[in-house]
Amino acid sequence: MRLRNKIVAALLAVAALPAAAYAAVIGGTYYAVQYDYREFFAATDNRNFQVVLAGTAFPGVDPETVARDLLPMMQAAKPMPRLTFTYETPAEPPRPNYRLMLVFNPASDLNSDTVCKGTTRFKPGQPGVFYVYAIYCRNDMTMSETTAWTAATGPTDPRIGELFRQLFQVVFSDSPSLRPNQGGGGSFR
Repeated sequence: MRLRNKIVAALLAVAALPAAAYAAVIGGTYYAVQYDYREFFAATDNRNFQVVLAGTAFPGVDPETVARDLLPMMQAAKPMPRLTFTYETPAEPPRPNYRLMLVFNPASDLNSDTVCKGTTRFKPGQPGVFYVYAIYCRNDMTMSETTAWTAATGPTDPRIGELFRQLFQVVFSDSPSLRPNQGGGGSFR
């Protein structure tokens, strides 16, 4: 019986390897008190949603190539609203100005409010590691933020697509526990 249990455990471990190989690591998260998924949904559904890339995701690879290859991966992993990710800057910034900032290999002391105001700093990247600091901004204010990383060999590595799927579930969380207090909407029994 013990041999049978060991065989089953070994087979389960082998079956889990492909999933582990694609797993991204999501870092700590922050949500502003003002964060509201319903606001994000209303602002982005059937609209373009600007993504701003900063830093170097893959040293030695042309940044335009990286941007071109990442956009369809982001679109395939997009959150629930029927939004279209774009890098284009609107001729006149909308008010409020919602956008997603993706900072590759950010400096250790970089904070999200600074990024939403347009300042970024970087540290050298590690070869074979895709590391991104994602900040959802409304005007100059951080609505949510997290970091994520995975092993990746280049901008078309499928592990990046999986990272974006996990990342977007965190940055654009629809958890009811994150909804701003609507003034007595809950009951306590």
